[in-house]
Amino acid sequence: MKNVFLISCLFSLLAFIGYAQDDSDIIHPGEQMPAFHIVSDDGKIFSSSALQGKVVLINFFATWCPPCQKELADVEARLWPAFQGNKDFSLLVIGREHSDAELAVYNEKKGFTFPLYPDKDRAIYSKFANSLIPRCYLIGKDGKVIYTSKGYTEEGFSELMEKIEKALK
Repeated sequence: MKNVFLISCLFSLLAFIGYAQDDSDIIHPGEQMPAFHIVSDDGKIFSSSALQGKVVLINFFATWCPPCQKELADVEARLWPAFQGNKDFSLLVIGREHSDAELAVYNEKKGFTFPLYPDKDRAIYSKFANSLIPRCYLIGKDGKVIYTSKGYTEEGFSELMEKIEKALK
């Protein structure tokens, strides 16, 4: 019985160490947001340079990801209504490995009122992270990362809302 307990403790410790050493982040709080371009299916280009001087929330998601669905539902119900009218705030919800056409079909089902942006080949995502979604990056008016999150919890989402409010003051 002691051996089973010790082995269980060892596996728990190894799992914790693996999680604590997660190297999936490329960008961390305090670092400058990387420059990027969003290219739509019709060739239109949106440059991150247009975001200068704004508080920006970048959310990476996938249409097949259950935690992403929960987070985007909260974005629609709580975050977007609270901040969409603020001229100093921008929201980029980016579909990792999705095209505009795929996102349009997805949005028909979901009915989101915020825009969805494509990242067909992870060109943008790869500047921020190596793995794991959903992910959020909150960028301050100075262009530096204020806050990051991986996965989704209601508590984490509430913390994100507070961080946005504070950054906009």
